[in-house]
Amino acid sequence: MMCGPAGAGKTTYAKRLEGAGWTRLSFEVEFWERGITTMPSADLVAEVAADLKARLLRHVAAGNDVVLDFGFWFRRQRDEYRTLLAPQGIEPQTVYIATSLETILSRVGDRHGRRADDWPLTVRTATEYFGRFEPPTTEEGPLEVVS
Repeated sequence: MMCGPAGAGKTTYAKRLEGAGWTRLSFEVEFWERGITTMPSADLVAEVAADLKARLLRHVAAGNDVVLDFGFWFRRQRDEYRTLLAPQGIEPQTVYIATSLETILSRVGDRHGRRADDWPLTVRTATEYFGRFEPPTTEEGPLEVVS
């Protein structure tokens, strides 16, 4: 489970795993493939989440390595996926991309909305997201911190 605020570098890390043969699941890619290029409604987010959960369970049942290129900004989200995977005998690892707000803000101008993993982000929004982010801890389960 990739974890970090918007602009931290989660997708860059997840794409490396994808290049090594892992299946990458991503809300942004799914939205893009559905023609959605702006913030979707809560109903659509719930629909995509259900689809991604079903795909995740199919992949793990087939024995595939999967990287969840989500934000997992809140512990409750991380716990939800741990609970989803527990019956499969899987304890997912959280990969926390620990990035400073300064670094994130330096990347905001590089986002132009030209592809799935390039959602525009303003300085204000990035700052708000950073402030709401709940960093994971080792008490949640396996954790790798990448700085």
